[in-house]
Amino acid sequence: MGLLVGTRKGLFTFEQHGAEWSIADVAFLGEPVTAVVVDAVGTTYAALGTGHFGAHLWRKPLGGQWSETTAPAYPPRPADATDVSEMTQQPWKWSLDTMWTLETGHPDRPGELWCGTIPGGLFHSPDGGETWSLNDPLWHMPERSMWAGGGFDWPGVHSISVDPRDPDTMLVAVSCGGSWYSTDAGASWTVSTGMRNSYMPEGMEYEPVNQDPHRVVRCPAYPDVMWNQHHNGCFRSTDGGRTWTEITERAPSVFGFAVAAHPTDPETAWFAPAIKDESRVAVGGRMVVSRTSDGGKTFDVLSDGLPQEHAYHLVYRHGLDVDSTGTKLAMGSTTGSLWMSHNSGDRWERFSADLPPIYVVRFTEFDR
Repeated sequence: MGLLVGTRKGLFTFEQHGAEWSIADVAFLGEPVTAVVVDAVGTTYAALGTGHFGAHLWRKPLGGQWSETTAPAYPPRPADATDVSEMTQQPWKWSLDTMWTLETGHPDRPGELWCGTIPGGLFHSPDGGETWSLNDPLWHMPERSMWAGGGFDWPGVHSISVDPRDPDTMLVAVSCGGSWYSTDAGASWTVSTGMRNSYMPEGMEYEPVNQDPHRVVRCPAYPDVMWNQHHNGCFRSTDGGRTWTEITERAPSVFGFAVAAHPTDPETAWFAPAIKDESRVAVGGRMVVSRTSDGGKTFDVLSDGLPQEHAYHLVYRHGLDVDSTGTKLAMGSTTGSLWMSHNSGDRWERFSADLPPIYVVRFTEFDR
């Protein structure tokens, strides 16, 4: 059992020995690691965002060494392109800024990878990152002009979920751009409905393209059940993300970025709440996790082992993960603290308070 922790200044691999976890490897020290994933045969992929040196993709086979592979690349912006952001009135950017998320494809398609990027593109690789293609139907849809930045200059694809029953069915979520599902491997897309955006003008709160999902995850054993941590609330779907139902009550707040879905129990999910948009820190200076075990009807506020006084942490979208058993959880904060729980969140232990700001945590069943 291992845990990959991508941070502002490197990738840290933790390994478990009994009840203890320790850092077993450090890679890309000093470089921002924006996304990481491990495929079915144990190959690890790490996305680096190196500022003016560009975005780079590295991979390491099980037991092997890191080597750089091909990063997704946008085609040149056509001279006659007319895509303009409705928010900024600027021509859309046609170059890779950040690889925001990496996901493997369906188990029946070994080597398949998906990558969500800023500025709002979805890329597919059938060969383990050797080659990439931009998903043209999503990129060229007219609704893209309505997508907004959501904290960045440009929107981004931050959540990708392939249905484990069908390799051609998937859902992606876009910052300030809604969630979109496809049943034909990305040849066409339909926007999800049912989300509510409280900061939109009156009458536009339910406009599906103007929604700001912060993170969308799926219950692997019950793929129709999905959870959505939204900008101003949280939502649950029981039809694979086609429609969403709002959960209006969740202590201590419904704002946040991270959510993790139990791998086998469709009623259970964990959220990392914060105060609100204008105050992105833990509510009341108390670090907690909200857990539902009944499909969002009620929530437990879990604090045992977490700092409860003057704790101003924030957990990013990919900073919370659960292992394949549903009992181990990992959570990393923007202030470099890493906590783990071995009992479904009932109690937490801080394994480090000295890491760089954490972007992503990810369990792996493979040793190095």
